[in-house]
Amino acid sequence: MNKFLLKALVLASVNIAVFADAQFRTRNRMDKLEDFDQQIFSWGFYLNGNIVDYRIVLNPRYGMEGNQNLVSSKNSKSFGAGLIAKWRLNDYLDLKVEPGLQFAQRELTFNTQSNDQYAAGTLTNAPFIPIPLNDKDKTRQIKSTLVDIPVMLELHGQRWYNSRPYVAAGVNYIVNLQSNSDSTDDNQQQVFRSTTHNFAWSAEMGIQFYFNKFKLTPGIRGTFIMNNELVADNANTPPYWTAAMSTLQTRAVFFVLKFE
Repeated sequence: MNKFLLKALVLASVNIAVFADAQFRTRNRMDKLEDFDQQIFSWGFYLNGNIVDYRIVLNPRYGMEGNQNLVSSKNSKSFGAGLIAKWRLNDYLDLKVEPGLQFAQRELTFNTQSNDQYAAGTLTNAPFIPIPLNDKDKTRQIKSTLVDIPVMLELHGQRWYNSRPYVAAGVNYIVNLQSNSDSTDDNQQQVFRSTTHNFAWSAEMGIQFYFNKFKLTPGIRGTFIMNNELVADNANTPPYWTAAMSTLQTRAVFFVLKFE
């Protein structure tokens, strides 16, 4: 379903771009929605496909063995949707708030059985009894439902007939509704925990197309969480999981279709 949605979004944007290009080749055409961007406030909505992954900084003791990384991440493709509120600042700048709901799933793999060598204890870990890691212990399927609230400053060029390029950047407040941060269980009980409240920065670029009744904007956005999302396992848990990582941060690429 997720792959189908991404393909549908890409095909829709390509078809619209081809149609728009055909319009722009008409020498004596009329500009559409000429006064639309003069509104102080306006609104809309968007649909998006996303590719979400983790940036991982490994603990040099528990997360690496020689030059081998013991923890790896696999990205996923999913979708989201949200609303748009725009405040016109001047002819070239807009301030936008685009709250949305994003769905994501990532996979972390922990090949950390070699940490049995630290069972006698270290300065950073108490002694523990080694346990054999099966496939269920080594893999974590991390599902996330993210409330994403970006505040973006948009800079756009002058309108060329029925199109206008833009770039935007800003900050995000992101709430992970499936973080498990308050759970007393941890990875030893198959529960992966991360922070609920997060902050990120975003950058975006695209082209705005004007039609008779609405403005359509296909764009590409990158979002990168700035804080460490990692919630450490309990003190008595062997260093097979979160102890192998120092930093865990979400990074995502969005293909966005905006309707205003």
